[in-house]
Amino acid sequence: MSRLSWVGLLASAVVLAGCGEKVQTIPVGTGKKVDSEAWQTTSSAYLAPGWNPGDRASWEAQLRTRAQAQNDYAVAK
Repeated sequence: MSRLSWVGLLASAVVLAGCGEKVQTIPVGTGKKVDSEAWQTTSSAYLAPGWNPGDRASWEAQLRTRAQAQNDYAVAK
């Protein structure tokens, strides 16, 4: 086979490989519902010590505490 045939075969293989992608959408009903505020969740996966579900003030205090723990300048060296 000639070089041009090999290039054409390789190009068509690359094009066809792109058509084999799987669908990456989230099935209906399994995604996170975003119609409520973040501090109103009742999922136990998001419960942290010191946070009371449904209380905005404790939610914000928990976020501040967590952010301060990640602050490299505040950590004693």
